Amino acid sequence: MNQFQPTGFKVLPTVVKNLLIINGLFFLATISFSNVFNIDLTKVFGLHYITASDFSPYQFVTYMFMHGGFTHILFNMFALWMFGNTLENVWGPKRFLTYYMVTGIGAGIVYLIWISFQITPVVNDIDLFIQTKDLAVLGNFTAEHTFRLNEFSGQIWQEFQAFQRSIKVLSADPSNTDAMQTAVSFMTNYKAFFLNQSVVVGASGAVFGILLAFGMMFPNSVIYLYFAIPIKAKYFVILYGAFELFEGVMNRPGSNIAHFAHLGGMLFGYILIVYWKKKGEFR
Repeated sequence: MNQFQPTGFKVLPTVVKNLLIINGLFFLATISFSNVFNIDLTKVFGLHYITASDFSPYQFVTYMFMHGGFTHILFNMFALWMFGNTLENVWGPKRFLTYYMVTGIGAGIVYLIWISFQITPVVNDIDLFIQTKDLAVLGNFTAEHTFRLNEFSGQIWQEFQAFQRSIKVLSADPSNTDAMQTAVSFMTNYKAFFLNQSVVVGASGAVFGILLAFGMMFPNSVIYLYFAIPIKAKYFVILYGAFELFEGVMNRPGSNIAHFAHLGGMLFGYILIVYWKKKGEFR
C-alpha cells in the first residue's frame, strides 16, 4: 500500500507555485481595496448569475482566484499544494493547468445551472406581478418569499420600507395608483438586487477536481484525514463526493457553501480524464 507524501519530485512546481501566488495576491487586493478604497472586488470578479447586471463572462475565470476569508483560502491553497504538486509533476505544467482551468470553469457552470432552479421561480413571480399588477400575485409572493434585506443593504432598504407602507395602503385601497406604482418600482429594483446576490467565489471547484484526479491516479495511496485517520485516496474521494451531494441536495438554510460547484469540479475532472484516457494521453 502506497503512502502519499507531498515531498516527491518538486515540492513546489511551476503552475502550483504561480497559482498560490495569484490567489494570494487576489486575496490581499480584496482586503486592501475594501479597506482603503471601499471597493468590493467580489462584485467585480466573483461569479454572478448569468442574467444579473453585475455578471461578466470573464468571471468564470476570475471567481476561482477570489476567496471569502482566510480559512477559505488557507484550506484551498493547502489542498492545491498537497495534491496538485504530485499531479503537476506527473502530468507536466501544461496538462495540469488545462485540467485546473477546465474543472474550475466547469464548477462555475454547474453551480449556475443548479442555482437557476432556485432563482428562476422567484424571478418569474416578480415578473408576473410587474406585468399584471395583481395584488393576489403580490400577496402570494410576499407570503412565500423571504426578503433578506437590512439597513446595510443600501438604497434598496429605504425602498423596501416604502414598499411595506404601500402594501398596507393597497390592502385598504386597492385602487391607489401611487401605492401600486411604489410597489411595482420596488419589485423591479428588487429583482435586479436579488439576481446580484448569488455570487460564488473560490478555487474549491478546481481543488475538488484535483482531489478526484489524485484519487483516480493514486487510488491506494493513504491520506491522513485530520492528520490522524488513515484512509485510501479512492475511498476518501467517494466519501467526500457523497457528502457534497448530500449537503447540496439538503440545501441547508444559511449555508454559504457552493456544494454543487464542488461536485461540478469533480464531474468536469472525470469527463476530462475519461477523454484523455480514450485518446491514450492519460498516464
